[in-house]
Amino acid sequence: MVVTKENKQAVIERHRKHERDTGSAEVQVALYTERINHLTEHLRSHPKDKHSRRGLLLLVGRRRRLLDYLKNKDIGRYRDLIRTLGIRR
Repeated sequence: MVVTKENKQAVIERHRKHERDTGSAEVQVALYTERINHLTEHLRSHPKDKHSRRGLLLLVGRRRRLLDYLKNKDIGRYRDLIRTLGIRR
């Protein structure tokens, strides 16, 4: 995992719902977004890195499925999350 332990803890702190929350959909999507942003920057400077590009596409798919789940379960939480992360326009 490219995201450092400190960055990961900071992301969890910002998006958790309660004291011991480390695996809610919001936290998972935020962690995927952090990794996606990092890989996107990597691919800007290394455009021929096809293996990392495939990993990026897999992460985007996982995040998409989690966002679909959250959208179907609670539209308010979904809207708050995408606004906080700045995923959509």
